[in-house]
Amino acid sequence: MPKATPGASTTNRPALRRNQACRPCRKRKLKCDAARPHCGTCVKQWQSLISVPAPPDYAHPAEPQCVYDPVDGLALAPDTNPLEKIRLLEEEVSKLKTQLQEQRNNGSSGPSQQLLRHLGQFRPGSSSSSLNHESGSPATSSVQTPSLPYPKDLIIPGHMDDSDPRNNSNSPELYEVRHKSSTDTILEIIYSGWNPDLPERSVLEHYIDVFFKCDPCGPRILHRPSFLAAVRLDPRDPSFPHSAILHAICASASRWSSRNVAILPDGTRRDEFAEFHASKTRQYIDKTMATGQDIFPVVQACILLAWYFYQEGRWVEIWIFAGFQTRVAIPLRLNYPGTFSTHNSGLPGGYLAPPRDLIDLESRRRTWWTTIIFDRIVSVGGWIHAIDEKDMGTELPLRGEDFDSEQFMPSNPQDMCTEDVFTTHLPKYTDSFLLLIKAIMVFGRVTDFNVRGNLRAPTAPSKFQDPFELPGFADLDRLVYDDFLANLPTMFKMMSANDLPGNHGSVDTDLYMVHIIPYAATITLHNPYLDLTDLNRISTSRCINAARAILSAYFKLSETSLDISRLHPFVVICWYLAAVVQVQVCRHFIEVGDEAREDQVWGEINVLRRAMISYGVRSPIGTRQEKLLQGLMREIVRLTSQKQPLEVGLPLYPFSHTTLFATPTLPENAQMAPLPNPSMLHSMEYDSPIFIRDSGSLDSYGRPAENSPPILPSWSPHELQQPLPSESGIVRWNHRI
Repeated sequence: MPKATPGASTTNRPALRRNQACRPCRKRKLKCDAARPHCGTCVKQWQSLISVPAPPDYAHPAEPQCVYDPVDGLALAPDTNPLEKIRLLEEEVSKLKTQLQEQRNNGSSGPSQQLLRHLGQFRPGSSSSSLNHESGSPATSSVQTPSLPYPKDLIIPGHMDDSDPRNNSNSPELYEVRHKSSTDTILEIIYSGWNPDLPERSVLEHYIDVFFKCDPCGPRILHRPSFLAAVRLDPRDPSFPHSAILHAICASASRWSSRNVAILPDGTRRDEFAEFHASKTRQYIDKTMATGQDIFPVVQACILLAWYFYQEGRWVEIWIFAGFQTRVAIPLRLNYPGTFSTHNSGLPGGYLAPPRDLIDLESRRRTWWTTIIFDRIVSVGGWIHAIDEKDMGTELPLRGEDFDSEQFMPSNPQDMCTEDVFTTHLPKYTDSFLLLIKAIMVFGRVTDFNVRGNLRAPTAPSKFQDPFELPGFADLDRLVYDDFLANLPTMFKMMSANDLPGNHGSVDTDLYMVHIIPYAATITLHNPYLDLTDLNRISTSRCINAARAILSAYFKLSETSLDISRLHPFVVICWYLAAVVQVQVCRHFIEVGDEAREDQVWGEINVLRRAMISYGVRSPIGTRQEKLLQGLMREIVRLTSQKQPLEVGLPLYPFSHTTLFATPTLPENAQMAPLPNPSMLHSMEYDSPIFIRDSGSLDSYGRPAENSPPILPSWSPHELQQPLPSESGIVRWNHRI
């Protein structure tokens, strides 16, 4: 017998729309037929319930508990009267309007109220935004969102906690913003579309200003005039800077204007404000890695964040970001001339379209070269670079002044394939940043030589080996130690050992790095072959004289009022390499029993340690490298006869009563300056470098002449009260702190 077919009422019943089922069935996710007044499911459950006797003190419901929404498709809260809810909302709106009107009447002349009225004129959808109030004529069809000027009296100078070491006279002025009323904040968020994760506009502009003034690394990739103009646009404008870049700027600038610093249990400092914005930048990077959206501005933000991690000394994150940004730059075709390639038109040409204008082209160039120098700096520890020089077709960038002024300039004719790129510097295409790029690339060649040599050498380098017999070593040594500095343009040279890079009393920090990076590269190249028992060995004299040059440059810098934390963070690695040489020299003096010269070398080591510690007040990379240096010093600390070898400051021997109150003097033939030591309140005498010959054998950089071995003085620092022989070239001066 065939089965009975379902009734027409069942087969023709339309499917229920959203929220048509009763509430109990939706809550328990049961099938509902939406029957009225009670659905079949609720009726069955009610019948099952009443078929069982009720427990004591409990009564079964008189009918099924089946309730429907009053309006189909709109779920309201239980026991809520819609009319009553509307009445309450209208009363609340009326109350807020009254409060706002009273506030405007009471403080109509206040700057914040003027700003509110200005915002109201340009609020989206307002009729006033379509008229010109001054002329009464309709606005043009292409309405451009105006810049909203924040009154300066909303920003007042502020002071941080005295315990924060970042608050000193050498830092940029810190600001704090007066708290706005809740009404101001609500209106600003509603009308501006501001990203709530970013600081208020006035605070953000302050951090951007600090970033461009103080950060030694990141600002180079941004065109400052157009960037500052874009920041003043409406946040919904397509030209407004990407939030990833703004978060990265906040993280970097917080180093010089910190807001929320916490002390961790191990004594280290953690800037919670910077970490928050760093985490937000990483979120944008992760999103771009998954979608590819906004890839170029996010790569720029990645570069800014990578420099932030470098100054923090967070090496794992540094390596990860260095690899990420260099590899992403390749499919963007930033390594091609003009940062764009039209070759192989049948293949994907990369994510980026051709540059829109000269600013876009130069921004791409600078983004590429900043990525490359970061890769070179990160690799100085002894590993291969992410991109070889042969794969770089991008021309060197223009001068910073030409970039900022937006003047048309033909592309730089030099790139890494130019034969004499390190010795020829075209005047119209040379400034301190371009020379810094070249100096770091020279260091990169030293890293390449060492890494590739170690990969293929059967044994590790030894001090008994003559490195000049290795293929290419002599040419590289000549470039690093002599040719690069000797061929600098005259205006970028240090004409004497008493000069500092810069002019008119200012210090060019990029140019300062240009003058010490070749010495750090020299130490890296020659240190494996250093033999202090043979002073006639070229590698020995190269290392010692390079360390002396780095130390002398720091002494000279310490004469100025420059906050050393404004230097490029790579300076810490240069100090560390010089200190490594001095540690080996100190060990040699301990082994031969020369306590006098051991005293002085200990003082020089501690000077470099002091420099790292001072730099570490703002940038933890200084403190981390100083701790790493202490690990290398454990053996000499154990072997030395000094009572306090790690006491920072020069000298380490007691002062006499006569020198304590001596008048500060500086001989005309002094080869370097003393180190101001704020921890000492008396004058000090300091013996100049013990490995420097007389002034006649020094070149313009304070280096001994070619192939001249260092001279070790035959007297101790305790004998400095005696007149020094004029032919020795060893200078002495007193310096009052």
